[in-house]
Amino acid sequence: MSNTLISDQEFDKFAEFFYRKTGIKFDSSKRYFVDKRVAERIKETDSESFRQYFTSLRFQASGEELQRLTNLLTVNETYFMREDYQFRCLIDSMLPDVVSRHDPRKPIRIWCIPSSSGEEPYSIAMYLLEEWDGIDKWDVELIASDIDTTILETAKRGIYSERSVRNVPPAWKRRYFKDVPGGQQVDQDIRDAVEFTRINLSEPSDVRSIRNVDIIFCRNLLIYFDDLSRKVAAEHMFEAMSPGGYICLGHTESMGRISPLYRVKKFPAAIVYQRPLEAKK
Repeated sequence: MSNTLISDQEFDKFAEFFYRKTGIKFDSSKRYFVDKRVAERIKETDSESFRQYFTSLRFQASGEELQRLTNLLTVNETYFMREDYQFRCLIDSMLPDVVSRHDPRKPIRIWCIPSSSGEEPYSIAMYLLEEWDGIDKWDVELIASDIDTTILETAKRGIYSERSVRNVPPAWKRRYFKDVPGGQQVDQDIRDAVEFTRINLSEPSDVRSIRNVDIIFCRNLLIYFDDLSRKVAAEHMFEAMSPGGYICLGHTESMGRISPLYRVKKFPAAIVYQRPLEAKK
């Protein structure tokens, strides 16, 4: 039988390794959560000990095992219309400002990170269709990213429990969902409107693939990072944004404590953060 016991020293080494790879910091308070999932992977890979597993994890050229473990260690709990006052701010304030200076030949780009299981980007797509007059005049690209490849596949399928869709307005639910085995599935046209892609926000080469973004929703992700990782993530998103673009954080998060690059923008519905117009691309 494999030895799945993890010593304090081994936990510290693993936590440091995972932090360098993902920006996510696990302290001793997460010990049970981490140990349980690492032990699962030790067993599944037929490793004889944590040491053998960790050596394989670090030096595997493909990175497949690190991705599997990352999928286990990331939290993906969300639901439709979560913190929807920011969606109202998107319609009433952010988009009108963006389109006032946007090249009509280019698409408006909205980026959701983390996408989790898809509820946020699909909520935005529905808001755009139902509430924004400009949807018939402007091409919109809706990009949704996550570090977890398993949750991205779940998002693409677009099947949700009644609990997840409980806050969707009844008329919208009738229009954009259908009953399927296992729950409610988002309409195919809505699913096709969102481009899902794997992105590690701590990895510069990943984020370089995203550019000229007008609005970012990055809600309740940075709370899992430490100060340095938050700063790096904020800088990466700044580089991905067009000058004058906006970013929405979770209600407990504040860019003012993370990075001086952005300025606070107070709209009637929400406080958001803006990349200054005068910033160079």
